[in-house]
Amino acid sequence: MVESGKKPARMVFRIVNTLFMIAIMVICLLPVWHVLCASFSDGSYVMQQSGLIWRVHGFNLEGYKLVLQNKSIVTGYLNTLFYVAVSVGFGLLITLMTAYTVSRKNALWRNVIMVILTVTMLINGGLISSYLVNTQLLGLFNSRLAIILPGCFSAFNVILLRTAMLGVPDSLEESAMIDGAGSMTILFKIILPLISPTIATVVLFSVVANWNSWFPASIYLRDRALFPLQLVLKEILMSDNVTSGTVLDSANVDSSLLIYKELIKYCVIIVSSLPIWVMYPFLQKYFEKGMMVGAIKG
Repeated sequence: MVESGKKPARMVFRIVNTLFMIAIMVICLLPVWHVLCASFSDGSYVMQQSGLIWRVHGFNLEGYKLVLQNKSIVTGYLNTLFYVAVSVGFGLLITLMTAYTVSRKNALWRNVIMVILTVTMLINGGLISSYLVNTQLLGLFNSRLAIILPGCFSAFNVILLRTAMLGVPDSLEESAMIDGAGSMTILFKIILPLISPTIATVVLFSVVANWNSWFPASIYLRDRALFPLQLVLKEILMSDNVTSGTVLDSANVDSSLLIYKELIKYCVIIVSSLPIWVMYPFLQKYFEKGMMVGAIKG
């Protein structure tokens, strides 16, 4: 009787939950669909349109042609790829080493280190102190390292990887040590293959965070040749006149192409978001498993 009484309530919950999730999905997808349709539409239509664009009007690729002709966007794209690759690669190595150290039961001061890492998630030194340390103490002003080093390490990622490593049976490590394996061999040949979903999750977090980052570059960089794509995109989106030192200048076009100024903004958004869209489906299958490991293990 109790079980049968729960079924209607459970069914109602599932229906409400499904409708709620569909509503959230629609809210998230509508802006993306609007930008995608606008980027392939006619420039004059996009400039006159004030509401949502539900479908492509007057299909053309003129906006993308103008974007790809711009040297600052191409340079920014290459810079961002470099920043992301180095930050994620170097950061993942440091994070793995740290997580492995604090996950070993015989590690010296591992609890103290975990407390220090946790405190950094709750207390921030602030913008001024970070700026003074990076520019005056470390001399990173107007340098690529100013973008790479501060963004390559995350205490949250360390905790996520440490939790996954704690789930690996101790017997595997003990067997490897009996066979003469060292710490690095155990880490890279035994533990890493077993926690690959969590590593994929950490990589996804790091790539998205570094790809979307523009604020550190706006503080530490003055040389436009070092600007990442997101800072170039920010300048274009904040500019009232896209012919002023942005896209249309470098394309050597006349003022009649002002009708493309809104179209160019949409095209730049699509171009800058494309790598994340391409990468996410390949890592999505690991994402849920990797996050759940960090959620249920102690």
